[in-house]
Amino acid sequence: MRTLRIALAQVNTAVGDIDGNARLIIDSMAKAREHGAELVAFPELAITGYPPEDLVLHHRFVDDNLTALERVASEAQGIAAIVGFVDGSSKRGEPAYNAAAFLHEGAIASVYRKIHLPNYGVFDEERYFERGAECPVIDFGGVRIGMSICEDVWEPIGPAEVERSLGAEINININASPFERGKDGVRRELISDLARRNQIFACYVNQVGGQDELVFDGTSLVYGPDGSLIAEGERFSEDLLVVDVDLDRVSNMRAGSDWSGPSSRELAAIGNASKLSLTRDLSSAPKPTDSMQTSPPQKRLSEEAEVYGALVLGTRDYARKSGFKKAVIALSGGIDSTLTAVIAVDALGAENVLCVALPSRYSSDGSVTDAEDLSKRLGIQLWNLPIEPAHAAFEEILEEKLRGTDPNVAEENVQSRVRGNVIMTISNKFGYLVLTTGNKSEFATGYATLYGDMAGGYAVIKDVPKTLVFRLCEYRNGAGQGTPIPRSVIDKPPSAELRPDQLDSDSLPPYEILDRILEHYIEDLWDAPEIIAEEDRLDGGNESTVRRVLQMVDRNEYKRRQSPPGVKITQLAFGRDRRMPIASRYRPH
Repeated sequence: MRTLRIALAQVNTAVGDIDGNARLIIDSMAKAREHGAELVAFPELAITGYPPEDLVLHHRFVDDNLTALERVASEAQGIAAIVGFVDGSSKRGEPAYNAAAFLHEGAIASVYRKIHLPNYGVFDEERYFERGAECPVIDFGGVRIGMSICEDVWEPIGPAEVERSLGAEINININASPFERGKDGVRRELISDLARRNQIFACYVNQVGGQDELVFDGTSLVYGPDGSLIAEGERFSEDLLVVDVDLDRVSNMRAGSDWSGPSSRELAAIGNASKLSLTRDLSSAPKPTDSMQTSPPQKRLSEEAEVYGALVLGTRDYARKSGFKKAVIALSGGIDSTLTAVIAVDALGAENVLCVALPSRYSSDGSVTDAEDLSKRLGIQLWNLPIEPAHAAFEEILEEKLRGTDPNVAEENVQSRVRGNVIMTISNKFGYLVLTTGNKSEFATGYATLYGDMAGGYAVIKDVPKTLVFRLCEYRNGAGQGTPIPRSVIDKPPSAELRPDQLDSDSLPPYEILDRILEHYIEDLWDAPEIIAEEDRLDGGNESTVRRVLQMVDRNEYKRRQSPPGVKITQLAFGRDRRMPIASRYRPH
């Protein structure tokens, strides 16, 4: 039996921490060696962290990453490694490449440069990188290994096919693939199909951790040549996935069938195939054992569980990687600030979260007591700072100039802006990160106050629709011990409490209808007639409701452009995903 022990190191790198990332890689290489692995693979751009964005345009940054790669390569003794890095030159005008280095016996033996560069959604790789053209196959002591990087396996014909044409038995695909709800199943089908159609072992190693808006969920995967799942890594945490692959499975499968791969012309359009032979110490190769994993673990999470995991990880890493130890939240007793507080406690620890109740003349007694109840359940500190003195002072300052006008949202928003000032003052004084509490439904429709409840450093649930907020609260109450969220918070009708007896439904359609319209418009990119037809079919709305919602989305772009970053969990989030002009006269609705 020909067996190769492979380790997939899904590590949590930090963008720009080149020395720290190099130490992390070297430490993980040593752990993989201790587990008897002969080859260990790391995520995409592991040396620099992903995505490095415009840091790549600074040539000193590229040089520093190359120096770090040399240091990592020198530690590749007794184990081979595949490490993501920026391949380039310090000379201005020279191209840079998103690349993977195959490290062997203390040196860089081969380099693969990413061929398919994504340039959509959150990806801008054509801004920074040139396209690679070589598809090397490494003969590692009789085991033929091909490499690819992330997007390369999302194409129907890619480097894996070129490498298969030279007899590759394993494809190592290194990734920094961001989390989106529902994406896990798509990935699994993709890698399974890659393995099956090329009759190879497909090894997919993914980054884990948060970086600004993005969260990488890990979930590294190994599929056999028949497309069956052999092993998978942990979700939302670092993991070293060690697997024995039996290369005889590839030989036996190929012996019994003809591979009808792409034509030579199609393969040539992808890249040039090449071979490189490297030595392998077969005396230290692992012996076949009955303990080799052959059946996949059952680790599929519900939508609520995976989204909640992403929100916690994204919040924890944004704070940690930005240098914050503590967070402060304006706790109203409503469901959005409640969910934000619970996520913050799970991410940072109760001792590192300060909540501040800022009741106004319109705050209900229930909201105040709900905030107090939540703080006791979570074991967090709660400051109660009524804003009535500041609210009254603002009214006095403006009284003469506003006399004779009818009250509107301007007067209502004074309360929110007072709260924003208080929270930001606490942040400035103590160095706490302000976690804002607005959800995607509010950001979409402008149902949030600029320089008020939008003020802060990180918008935890910015990409979470209101209906999902309720589901996440129910999920969290059923996960672990106890019920941290009071039932009264979930059951009460949503309200901004900026005027007497105010309800969200006074200004917005029911959230079940609103969120459906918003998803079709923002994520699915449907036009008004398509959404109207769908709403008519469901009897959930009418034409005037649809057009009003879409107009609200369009005219509030200026607000969203000034909002803090937040965790991306949907296919299309506000921010890097959606780039609309603010000053636009296009009015299709």
